[in-house]
Amino acid sequence: MSDEELAKDLGLVSAMTIGIGTMIGAGIFVLPGVAANAAGPIVVVSFVVGGLIAMVNALSVSELGTAMPKAGGGYYYINKSLGPLFGSIAGMGDWMGLAFASAFYCIGFGQYLAVFVPLPEVAFLNPIQIGALIAGAIFVAVNYIGAKETGGVQTVIVFILLSILTVFAVAGFFAFDYATLVGSDGLAPFGTGAILPATALVFVSFLGYAKIATVAEELKNPGRNLPIAIIGSVGIVTVIYAILVSMMLGVVPWPDLSQDAPVAQAAQVAFPESIGPIGGVAAGAAAIMTVGALLATASSANASILASARINFAMGRDKIVTNWLNEIHPNYATPYRSILVTGGLIIVFIVFLGRDIEVLAKAASVLHLIVYALMNVGLIVFREADVPEYDPDFTVPLYPITPILGAVLSLGLVAFMDRIEIALSAGFVLVAIAWYFVYARGKTTQQGVLSDYIGNREEQLPDQVVNAADAVAPNGTGGPTIMVALANPRTESALITLAGALAKHEGGRVLATHIATVPDQTALETAAANRTQIDATSESLLNAAKADSEAFDVPIETKTILSHRGIEEVFDAARTNNADTVVMGYGGTQFAGGRAEGTLDELAHDLPCDFLVLDGQDLDLSDVLVPTAGGLSSDLSAEVAKALEETVDVAVDLLHVVDPGKEESGRTFLREWAAEHDLTDAEIRIETGDIEGTIERIGRDYSLVIVGATERGLLSRIVRGSLVFDVIETLDTPVLLTERPSSRSLRERLFGRE
Repeated sequence: MSDEELAKDLGLVSAMTIGIGTMIGAGIFVLPGVAANAAGPIVVVSFVVGGLIAMVNALSVSELGTAMPKAGGGYYYINKSLGPLFGSIAGMGDWMGLAFASAFYCIGFGQYLAVFVPLPEVAFLNPIQIGALIAGAIFVAVNYIGAKETGGVQTVIVFILLSILTVFAVAGFFAFDYATLVGSDGLAPFGTGAILPATALVFVSFLGYAKIATVAEELKNPGRNLPIAIIGSVGIVTVIYAILVSMMLGVVPWPDLSQDAPVAQAAQVAFPESIGPIGGVAAGAAAIMTVGALLATASSANASILASARINFAMGRDKIVTNWLNEIHPNYATPYRSILVTGGLIIVFIVFLGRDIEVLAKAASVLHLIVYALMNVGLIVFREADVPEYDPDFTVPLYPITPILGAVLSLGLVAFMDRIEIALSAGFVLVAIAWYFVYARGKTTQQGVLSDYIGNREEQLPDQVVNAADAVAPNGTGGPTIMVALANPRTESALITLAGALAKHEGGRVLATHIATVPDQTALETAAANRTQIDATSESLLNAAKADSEAFDVPIETKTILSHRGIEEVFDAARTNNADTVVMGYGGTQFAGGRAEGTLDELAHDLPCDFLVLDGQDLDLSDVLVPTAGGLSSDLSAEVAKALEETVDVAVDLLHVVDPGKEESGRTFLREWAAEHDLTDAEIRIETGDIEGTIERIGRDYSLVIVGATERGLLSRIVRGSLVFDVIETLDTPVLLTERPSSRSLRERLFGRE
């Protein structure tokens, strides 16, 4: 069960475990020794101040989360409100911030691993860095192959940690000594002037609460539960930090507190050596604390790497970064390039900055604080622009004081960072700005609410403001290209309906092509010179396409192509016009075992882009059935269903066919699949029996069935048949076959994989 599905099933408690589980690790297990060395006993106040700053920002995150329950978190809110320039800064900031945080967590893991395992010193790398590199490689590999931490495991880890820390707090209470806490010199060596610099150091401990907003769609009663979960998790963690750090400093004098494994050291002192006849209690407690630290830092590091991939996907969807980064692995179905790039950054940070954990902690904090400040500004923009769709269930108290205070406190805390962290973060911000102007500005078309607000009030606003908005406005030529291969006037309307819905949903354009097939005996030059009849047919067909696309209010371009080839020309046209998706009819094409490929293309080439093949002439869309067993093409089916749901208001049902006795595991799979594809509102249907027969029986009650193409190879599908081919042939309901490109060897194309 994923974090998202867990949130849906268990509501408030599980949502809070998501936030607490992400925050609880570093603040307790890694930082107390380092922070106490910098600020002395006053560091307890620093943790409280950090919690208060996080609390102000948590209020704004709660409002944004209930107004726009979308994946992407801070990047999504900022890109939507302030536009793609600030979206680039926020996305890159979140990405780099997570990489720094992951490196920090890995160093924490290495510190405690070194307690258990004697690690070597290699070249200029100390044993802790070696342990961190091992941890980083494992976490990157886990995300690369797709094994993911489940919500159930996360909840168990959180409750284990809270139980361990509760026992530690009780033992620390009985061993606590106020004189040990303040030291022989009291607070004099540091004073209140050390509070904010230490807060800047420990603020990395409060970076997990915003993750809760990313599961807002799956929460029960999000208008109530989301704010409680976000604000409650910050409050609970702040109290835990204050109590436990006080306990540690009241057990071990702050100058002597270990900077590598402070909790294990404090447990060794707080617990007695023996209880009655039971010996080794203190050593056992230290070992248990070490295991808890390993669990906490591993969980946080793994979650950060996973979150970075999601941010890259969101930026790729908005054309802020190239989708090359989000290429899906053909076997593991993970964004392996994004994970590898993030992993590479983590390794670099561990190698070059891992000896100074403060740099990693503060660099992660600076970048996140910049994002928090922009989120507060974005909230104000949404409010002042009076955006109709911005309708939060929770609103921050004392508006506009609260978001202004959140922005000021976030940026103000940055001033207490060291020069190296500020320089690193400023460098990444400048890179993000440069990236926007060099790459993203010419790709993306999405205007932020702020740009629209300024554009609608040009006459009332100073020229400098209007000119500045124009100077940074995106100038991309459009979103994805949805190419429609038209051949039959009877299917034109249905195909344009599908293409128009996709283009509207993705902010793209429609390219309607009529591929006129010319006999081999006629030269193309001759046909072009005598094309009166061809032009008349094409003009009628393409004019009808233009008229039908008006219902979706999307840009449309038309083109007539003369060719000796039929289906092969569709492939060439898709490549030539850089199509992202091709929509075509099933009738009249030649398929190889049910796939939208000619035999030659099946053997020698991959699909040039996503393909949608419709078997049916009329579409009267009201409800859609999506059978799925997972896979790349089923991912495409989900995207099409989501586009139809949001543009033409169809009801979407999901179907998963299982063997008898496996209904519950099938239901769990389908719920996770629905959550991952933003289809949590869809009706879930679990059936047993023959797959093909079940789809035919149930599919006849729907207006459209969307089926992902089989992964079998050419020969295996010819010999053993193809589910997709049989469904298309036998089902009276219109069927949409979807296929997403995958990298397959020649052997796999011939014989397939089960």
